[in-house]
Amino acid sequence: MNNPIKADGQSLRNKLEHCVKSIPDYPVKGVMFRDLAPVWKNASLCKEAVLELASRVEMESEGRPDAVVGVESRGFIFGMPLALHWNVPFIPFRKPGKLPGALYDERYELEYGFAKLQCQADCLSPGMKVLIHDDVLATGGTALAAQKLVKKTGAKVIGFAFVIELLPLSGRERLGSSIHSLLTY
Repeated sequence: MNNPIKADGQSLRNKLEHCVKSIPDYPVKGVMFRDLAPVWKNASLCKEAVLELASRVEMESEGRPDAVVGVESRGFIFGMPLALHWNVPFIPFRKPGKLPGALYDERYELEYGFAKLQCQADCLSPGMKVLIHDDVLATGGTALAAQKLVKKTGAKVIGFAFVIELLPLSGRERLGSSIHSLLTY
C-alpha cells in the first residue's frame, strides 16, 4: 500500500524534504545517508510528522495500536511521541546488552552488514496490536527482525511507521503489513 501524502500533508512533505540532508558514502562507501538531525531540531515540524503518521495509522491500519515499538535508537525519537499520542505503552527494542531479564533476540541483515535486536520477553502481551516505528525503511531487515520479535511475544503487528522509505532497496516487499512513510527516495 503506498501512502500518498494528503493535500494538506504536501506542505509537510516539502518541509521535510527541505530539512533532510543527503550525505554520500556514509556510513560506508556507496550508501546515501538521509540525515534527519535537522528535522529533529524543529519541534513544530516533528509534531506535524508525528500527527501525520498517527493519522495514517488510524486510517489505514487495523485501528489504533495497543503499543508502539521503537527500534533503537532513532526509532525512539518519534516512537515515544506516537505512543503518547494514543496513550499506549512505548516498548524499546534494543541492541544486545541493553536490556535486563529474559529476552528474545533476532539477528538480521542491514544494508551494509549484520546486527541483532532484542526485546524483553514480557514486554508485550499476547493479542496486543502493535505499531513498529523506525526512522528509515531501507532493506527491511531491521523492521522484519522487530516484527519477528513481536510475534515471539504473542502480539500482532498492525503496521509500520517510517519517516523515510528508500524505495530502490525494496524493504516494503519483505514486510507484508501496512506501511506508512512520510518521504520516499
